Amino acid sequence: MTRPPEQTAGFAAYITVTAAYWAFMLTDGALRMLVLLHFHTLGFSPVQLAYLFVLYEIAGVVTNLSAGWIAARFGLTSTLYVGLSLQVVALLALTQLDPTWSITASVVFVMLVQGLSGVAKDLAKMSSKSAVKILAPTTGGGLFRWVALLTGSKNAVKGSGFLLGAVLLAVFGFVPSVLTMAAVLFIILIGVVIGMPAGLPVGRKDTKFAEVFSKNRNINWLSAARLFLFGARDVWFVVGIPIYFYAVLSDGSTEGNRTAFFMIGTFMAVWTILYGIVQGATPRILKAASRTEEEILVLAKRWVGLLVIVPAFLAGLVWLVPEPSHVLTATVVLGLLAFGAIFAVNSALHSFLILSFTDAKRVTMDVGFYYMAMRQADWSARSYPASHIRSGGCPCALAPPPR
Repeated sequence: MTRPPEQTAGFAAYITVTAAYWAFMLTDGALRMLVLLHFHTLGFSPVQLAYLFVLYEIAGVVTNLSAGWIAARFGLTSTLYVGLSLQVVALLALTQLDPTWSITASVVFVMLVQGLSGVAKDLAKMSSKSAVKILAPTTGGGLFRWVALLTGSKNAVKGSGFLLGAVLLAVFGFVPSVLTMAAVLFIILIGVVIGMPAGLPVGRKDTKFAEVFSKNRNINWLSAARLFLFGARDVWFVVGIPIYFYAVLSDGSTEGNRTAFFMIGTFMAVWTILYGIVQGATPRILKAASRTEEEILVLAKRWVGLLVIVPAFLAGLVWLVPEPSHVLTATVVLGLLAFGAIFAVNSALHSFLILSFTDAKRVTMDVGFYYMAMRQADWSARSYPASHIRSGGCPCALAPPPR
């Protein structure tokens, strides 16, 4: 069956945006693992490593609030291109870190670079997610399918990036790895600029910044729900689980630490990839094509209630069995897999609902405001280890969770 010309152009633009987003998230996942492992080998303490990522999240909060307005005023392609460009600049800047600098100077420098990378990420993310609202088919559950595919595939790619970063560091070293990623991302940026089809809005010059604050009750409640939803996940994955695995896997030696770091990174990567697969399959799991928006909203309420059960069970189990053991570890791993599957469905539902609740004229501002709430959850979770892991905690607690 041949698509109409407007659908063909929209699908081509969607594929281009998705490919650009994949490339960005692959480098983002790899960069996180590179920074974590490399600066650990340079002698950075867990607290110092924690601070490297705090500005990344603060920058994300600020960027999401303003990026929607910028995209509405100057166009979605502009923010996508700027996001990719800033990531290239951030990668190149990291190669300029001098090993002779003091720890304080190094921490400040890397914090600033990570802050720039945080801005880049949220410009690219907001642009990609908003583009789906503009480009997706309006019938047959097309919006849900397209946003679930974009989000799920992105997380699978980012999980692969965790492994890529560890492998690149082990084989080539820090600077060659970062330079390679910068070169590849720059080539992809040029290809996206040249090959981007028409179909995305060019912006409205009369857009006011005050418009970023939505008057839509559904959007405001969904943004608040996103804050708590992702905060609940990050409490486990940013702090608790990596530290527990570190206690189980490491014997305290340098080699033991290195082995533990790679095993934790591998677990995070596999969990993220599986999470992304379930996200992408959520429209089929829920049979969304045959459901109305009201029915999907009811499902969202049911699935978030189901999600409460798993962390409550795990928290109770850890409270009853405070010492690490093989049985506890196996149960926690199985529980996290169940949590990831249910959470993936919840995340996919939320990603669809934010696009469903908004309209094409406000999509960038509503999406930006919505993801600002999520970055506040990440910021809170990443600030926790900076103030509490002061006696030998695992720096892998900062491995980034999926979105």
